[in-house]
Amino acid sequence: MELKEKLLSSFMAFEERIDVHSELHDVRTAAIKNFENKGFPTKKEESWKYTSLNAILKNDFSVFPKTENAIQYSDVKKYFLHEIDTYKVVFVDGVFSSHLSSTTHDGIDVCLMSSALNKPKYKMVIDNYFNQIASKDESLTSLNTAFANEGAYINIPKSKVADKPIEIMYFSTGSETALLVQPRNLVIVGENSHVQIIERHQSLNENPVLTNSVTEIFAQKRAIVDYYKIQNDNLEANLIDNTYVSQKQESHVSVHTFSFGGNLTRNNLNFYHFGERLTSTLNGITIIGESQHVDHYTLVNHATPNCESFQDYKGIFTDRSTGVFNGKVYVEREAQKTNAFQKSNNILLSDKATINAKPQLEIFADDVKCSHGCTIGQLDETAMFYMQQRGIPKKEAKALLMYAFSNAVIENIKIPELKQRITTIIANKLGVKIGFDL
Repeated sequence: MELKEKLLSSFMAFEERIDVHSELHDVRTAAIKNFENKGFPTKKEESWKYTSLNAILKNDFSVFPKTENAIQYSDVKKYFLHEIDTYKVVFVDGVFSSHLSSTTHDGIDVCLMSSALNKPKYKMVIDNYFNQIASKDESLTSLNTAFANEGAYINIPKSKVADKPIEIMYFSTGSETALLVQPRNLVIVGENSHVQIIERHQSLNENPVLTNSVTEIFAQKRAIVDYYKIQNDNLEANLIDNTYVSQKQESHVSVHTFSFGGNLTRNNLNFYHFGERLTSTLNGITIIGESQHVDHYTLVNHATPNCESFQDYKGIFTDRSTGVFNGKVYVEREAQKTNAFQKSNNILLSDKATINAKPQLEIFADDVKCSHGCTIGQLDETAMFYMQQRGIPKKEAKALLMYAFSNAVIENIKIPELKQRITTIIANKLGVKIGFDL
C-alpha cells in the first residue's frame, strides 16, 4: 500500500480516538480532503522544483507507534542545552515523556498540545489561534492538521518574560522499522512579552524516520520571539518543517535555522505582517556533505507600512550534497516604507556538490527599500595562501575561513551556551579540533 492510501485509511482509525462532534473535527476533515486531492508534493510544483520525496515515500512508515519506549535522561543529555536550566517539552516517538520534561503553568503555559486541543479551558485560545495562520492549501501542512494531536503548546501572557529558555525535543528511538511522526506546535506570545525557544528533532537509531512538523507562532504587539531550530540528525532521518509566523505591531520575531544533519531537510518558513513597525529576521547556516539535501523555502509577506525584514542564509556543501534556497519577499501595495533585505551566500567544496538558488522580490509599493543577492563560489585561495604563509596549517586555515563565512549568523544567537554549542557542531562538521578562540 502506498503511503498516501495508508494515511487516508489511518485517518479513519484516528477518528475513533477523537471527538468527531467537535468543531476541530471539521477542520481535520477539510484538511484530509485537501491532502487527498493534492497528495504529496512533486517536482512539477514550482516551489518543489529541486526537491523530490519519491525515494523517502517508498519506506513503509508506521503512522502510529505500536509501543511506548522509555529512554533515560543520561542517554540523551548531550542533546539538551544542559549547561543552563530550561523548560523542556519532550516527546519520544511522538508520545509525551513526562519524566524527561519540565513544564509549567506558573505565570506562563508550557505544556502539551493534546491538553490544549482537548480541555475546555483552552477552547477560546484554540478557536482564536489553532490553524489560523497555517496554510489551508499546502498539502503537507493539511496532512499535519488532519492528524494534529500532540506537540508543544506555549502561551506567554501579556507583559511576561519567560524566565528561562524553552526546549522542544522530539526523539525517535527506531523501535519501528520506519516511523512517520507529525508534531504540531502552537506558540502565542502576548503583548510586550519575550520568549526564547529551541527546537530539535533527533533519531537515536539508524531506522528511517519522516517528521512532518507544523509550528504556528503568534507575536502580539511589541512581543519578542527568538526561535532556534537545530537540525543535526542521523543520515536516515528526514524532516519537513512548516513554520508560520503572524506578527502584530512593533513585534520582533527571529527564526534561526542550523541545518547540519539528516538525509533530506525541507524548511518552509512563512512570515505574515499584521501591523506597522515590526521586524522579521530569518537566518540560516547549512553545512552538509555525502548525499544530504537541505531546502530552504522562505516567504515574507509585507502587508503593512514601515516594516523591516532581514534574511541571511549561508551554505557550505561538500561531496554530493545538494542545497536549495528559494526565498521570496512579497510587498503589497499598502506596504509603503518597507525595508526588505535578502542574502544567500554559498560555498561549494566539491565538484559534485550543488546549490540551486532562487531569490525573488515581488514589489507592488513604490516607496520601498528592497534588495536581494546570491553568491556561489569556492574558498578564497589568496586568503588560504596568506594564512598558510603565517604558519596556520591548511586544514585549520580552511576551517577558519568557513567559520568566518558563517560568523554573521552565529553572532545573532542570543543564548551564550547555545552559541557555544553551535560553534562546536560547526567545528565537528569541518573536521577539526579548533584550539583557538572562535
